[in-house]
Amino acid sequence: MAKWYELGPFTVFDVETTGFSPRNDRMVELAALRIDRDGTETEFHTLIHPGRPIPACASRVHHITDAMVQDAPHFPRIGHSFLQFISGTTLVAHNARFDLGFLQESLNRGGLPLWKGNTMDTLLLSRRVYPEIASRKLQDLRVLLDLPDPSYGTGQAHRAGADVLWTKELLKHLLECILSRREEQQ
Repeated sequence: MAKWYELGPFTVFDVETTGFSPRNDRMVELAALRIDRDGTETEFHTLIHPGRPIPACASRVHHITDAMVQDAPHFPRIGHSFLQFISGTTLVAHNARFDLGFLQESLNRGGLPLWKGNTMDTLLLSRRVYPEIASRKLQDLRVLLDLPDPSYGTGQAHRAGADVLWTKELLKHLLECILSRREEQQ
């Protein structure tokens, strides 16, 4: 049977933001894990200065404060590096519409080329593999599917780094299910 990562390369990514609107809000954290076809993993992680105060309601969710991003780069300084990092891969996110919306808006504001590559959404993929599951929240799926906690219990939900690791485990599980079903049908 083929290994799930041989279907890649993939870059699993996640963002934390100042709010819900890609047009009006900004990223404060960007994390990614590139998985090449040989299974090699490479990390990308940075806090991002949003150029405005982080609302208290957003900080309560992700626990990122103005003090934490005070010396962080603004997105245009890291945008080109991120585009190089993801080049040639399929971008993967849980609820990709949200994360990709912020990425595209940030690239556009920074005068950088928009992402034109493939994107995969583990939320939509989970519907295909497990149509009977009601909740599609990342943490609910992780618990329900008994996925390993790659952060060894130290990761905090709604921090980009931990969410990337959990999304990678979900992607691995879902692709292995699809590959297994294909093999059974042959």
